[in-house]
Amino acid sequence: MRSMSVLLFDIDGTLVSTGGAGGEALHDAFYQDFEIDGSHEVPLSGRTDRGIGRNLFEMHGLEDSDENWQRLREGYLRRLPQYLPRFPGRVLPGVQTLLERLALRSDTALGLLTGNTMEGARIKLGYFDLFRYFRFGGFGDEHHDRDGVAAAALRAARQHCNGHTEPVWVLGDTPLDITCARSIGAKVLAVATGIHPRHELATLKPDVLLDDLSDTEQVLTLLG
Repeated sequence: MRSMSVLLFDIDGTLVSTGGAGGEALHDAFYQDFEIDGSHEVPLSGRTDRGIGRNLFEMHGLEDSDENWQRLREGYLRRLPQYLPRFPGRVLPGVQTLLERLALRSDTALGLLTGNTMEGARIKLGYFDLFRYFRFGGFGDEHHDRDGVAAAALRAARQHCNGHTEPVWVLGDTPLDITCARSIGAKVLAVATGIHPRHELATLKPDVLLDDLSDTEQVLTLLG
């Protein structure tokens, strides 16, 4: 069997912007369902949902238990479909066309490498009609850090492709996307479509750095 080129996409800031709907749904699930007053800023960019949950528990003196995580996760997933239409979300430049073109290639497998939970990824990308392009991935249900998600995504890719995965690319918009790609020996295409400016991403030396994915032919050529 010939080798498959594997492309692992981040979601938030790379494929879509939810306009803040995801973060708002997660924070509201925590502060409302756990009946806690006040709010603390927790970094979200490039993080896993499980890692964000642990930070919230620790900040408020709650046990970082499976029970509390499942309660937070369920509250978040219950709110997310309601919050998405309330915020100015959008598919980011070039993404729709790029995915359509890639889906036609028999030598390319499309997966996800995201800090979102699996169901959160399905809800977000389903809302923008993009989930149908992806067949496997690594998600933020269990892993506290991005490197763990990357390792899970690579295992899923190898299973999907019967072990024939070469090359592997990670496409993302945060420094953690770049570092987690390096942890699995993947190449990196970074895009400055999230909150991290181009010069910040450049310091980590991704293989490719673009303002966005709007030039489909250029992206396809760079990915090989």
